[in-house]
Amino acid sequence: MEGAAPLLAARGEEEVVEGRRRGGGGGATSAQTLGNVVVSIVGTGVLGLPYAFRTAGWVAGSLGVAAAGCATLYCMLLLVDCRDKLEEKESEETYHGHYTYGDLGEKCFGTIGRCLTEILILVSQAGGSVAYLIFIGQNLHSVFSQLMSPAAFIFAILLPVQIALSFIRSLSSLSPFSIFADVCNVLAMAIVIKEDLQLFDHPFANRSAFNGLWAIPFTFGVAVFCFEGFSMTLALESSMAERRKFRWVLSQAVVGIIIVYACFGVCGYLAYGEATKDIITLNLPNSWSSAAVKVGLCIALVFTFPVMMHPIHEIVEERFQSSGCFQKLSHKVRGAEWVGLHSSRIVMVTILSVVASFIPAFGSFISFVGSTVCALLSFVLPTIFHLSIVGSSMSPWRRWVDYGFLLFGLGFAGYGLIRALFSH
Repeated sequence: MEGAAPLLAARGEEEVVEGRRRGGGGGATSAQTLGNVVVSIVGTGVLGLPYAFRTAGWVAGSLGVAAAGCATLYCMLLLVDCRDKLEEKESEETYHGHYTYGDLGEKCFGTIGRCLTEILILVSQAGGSVAYLIFIGQNLHSVFSQLMSPAAFIFAILLPVQIALSFIRSLSSLSPFSIFADVCNVLAMAIVIKEDLQLFDHPFANRSAFNGLWAIPFTFGVAVFCFEGFSMTLALESSMAERRKFRWVLSQAVVGIIIVYACFGVCGYLAYGEATKDIITLNLPNSWSSAAVKVGLCIALVFTFPVMMHPIHEIVEERFQSSGCFQKLSHKVRGAEWVGLHSSRIVMVTILSVVASFIPAFGSFISFVGSTVCALLSFVLPTIFHLSIVGSSMSPWRRWVDYGFLLFGLGFAGYGLIRALFSH
């Protein structure tokens, strides 16, 4: 769900193509793949974890993060199993080269499967883009509170800038900003932990370990949002020079992320208690260092936002270009294709900006996205694909585990949707 994911996907495809020419996998080492996995998963959502821990309690929050991480890891490995099974079935002459998430959907259910998978990826990516805008608007408002509201920041500053940036089609030109965003993210976490340690007196005093059963789904939804990176799994695996090591590398990365997420969530909640805000940087004091990190993170995310939008623009433009009416108009009117494609980019950015301006709560929004769209992408589709492609050769207990994840994903997505519709 993060800005670096499309960049990594493009890089992964290039490495796969080169690797196939050599007769092997890609060219990435285990260390490079480990770093790519971390970058593709960790993003701004982590700054909402302390609020989720406040909602559920520090013990329940830790267990929720661990459960979400382990479930995500299991389902990511299901996608790799599906790809391996398809490789076994296909001869060297007919081998596809590498599979995407959409390819698995098409293999299982034809065009409908591909369309459903791509729609869920598009909605998930749009949710992440909206979260970026909310995050930037609220953090800028916290630094320059006298100037305008978060919604005004989105419309007056972010929307014009994002419309201009949407005309950039080269992802590689934006890659430094994606790296800068990750650096600012780490700095923000470091400053939060530093402030946490300074505020520690009796850290567990008046801090709830468990706030009730009904608070757990909220925290689990935030955690699933923070772990979402399924569209990258197959590209990262294919980019490795020694692909047989990918499962171990992925497991190391996810375990490490679980530990960091749990520690950060606990530290943030223990420091600020019931005053913990849905974006933890909003709890930081009005010092120059805190303001610098907030502004730096916002600037980096402004330039990373077009990267988040890239998959959305690709899908929308592909639909436009395949339309008969659009093709006729492009042939008849000079420049119509350029105007049409760039107008679609402006419209998409404007729509997401409008949506972001009407969402007041960052934490509730990422929990909703995590417990609905991300749950379907993370748990439902991988298990359906696995049962369809590998099911006949699986042991009964493994099949029951897949069905368990499938039913859980459907139930959790349904609960998240019902909670959003009837919570107010």
